[in-house]
Amino acid sequence: MAKVIIIGAGGVGTVVAHKCAAHPEVFTEIVIASRTRSKCDAVVEAIGRPNVSADTVDADSVPQLVELFNRHKPALVINVALPYQDLTIMDACLICGVNYLDTANYEPKDVAHFEYSWQWAYKQRFEEAGLTAILGCGFDPGVSGVFTAYAAKHYFSDMETLDIVDCNGGDHGKAFATNFNPEINIREITQNGRYYQDGEWVTTGPLEIHRTLTYPSVGARESYLLYHEELESLVKNFPSIKRARFWMTFGQEYLTHLRVIQNIGMARIDEVDYNGTKIVPLQFLKAVLPNPQDLGANYHGETSIGCRIAGLDKEGKPLTYYIWNNCSHEVAYKETGMQAVSYTTGVPAMCGAMMFLTGKWVKPGVNNVEEFDPDPFLEAIAANGLPWHEKFNIDLELD
Repeated sequence: MAKVIIIGAGGVGTVVAHKCAAHPEVFTEIVIASRTRSKCDAVVEAIGRPNVSADTVDADSVPQLVELFNRHKPALVINVALPYQDLTIMDACLICGVNYLDTANYEPKDVAHFEYSWQWAYKQRFEEAGLTAILGCGFDPGVSGVFTAYAAKHYFSDMETLDIVDCNGGDHGKAFATNFNPEINIREITQNGRYYQDGEWVTTGPLEIHRTLTYPSVGARESYLLYHEELESLVKNFPSIKRARFWMTFGQEYLTHLRVIQNIGMARIDEVDYNGTKIVPLQFLKAVLPNPQDLGANYHGETSIGCRIAGLDKEGKPLTYYIWNNCSHEVAYKETGMQAVSYTTGVPAMCGAMMFLTGKWVKPGVNNVEEFDPDPFLEAIAANGLPWHEKFNIDLELD
């Protein structure tokens, strides 16, 4: 039906490319582009299909992006590059008349700060151009928002509490490694926590609040309150929510390494002088840590990510609801060569692109995933490797 450009050839980009290539009836041509051509060539070779090709672009450069888009003329750009590059890619899309999809919101390089305001500011320009921009179409953000929209559509008259719970119950055998870009991962975890309560945002210390939660097929895991960007859009789009929180699991060994990294200054995102050269400690650390793309071969176990929601059902009676997906690291690796954290982000990005190209998710402007019909999207992820499950009127373990 259309050509797409995938910007980014890391773990997520690799999964997106594999999954798009599995649907030639929708994705007639696929171009994978990043700063490092060899990474794109490796993905193209692994897929081995004539409609998949590689190119090169510096996603920090609007002129380079414009040249790439004008040369290939895609219907949609799937942005799985760094969050720092969202705005340059959106600028180039507006210049070239290309639709846009990403998996994580923009954040500036010099501040560990998550906020949609920068991208929401593009709403009028995308509307006037007749272009659709789909924000946050990974898992969380992404499927977590669609799960919430599905619950609102089918089961709740009022959703009062929302807890997004993210567990990686897998083991990669490394002393310390992050499951996606180390720079982004460590920035996310070491900032203050934040949650929504009765119309206000409440700030906590980093990983200050934690409790033990039970995850299907994984068991009990210590879970820590973080701030995650989808909370901002979900409380805006579902104003009945009185409290919204995000929880993620971490092992004690991981937290010990993280604490040491912070204590010795390696989590800093400002420049320091090293023998006359300016370096950012966290960027240097990224260069020496294991590459998340290389973790899959020895990864076992599974992820479990979902939404726990309480409120009133369509008849005004109290209802608790849990909707989730579990994803096996081994199965993800066997299919795409990547571990489950990349897989659970890449599959929804492909499915969101499919929703747009098949006319199911088309809305000029800048839209978060929960603003679209959840039903066809959830049908698509279930058919493409991410089956989901639900339970009603159970103990959500979260007061």
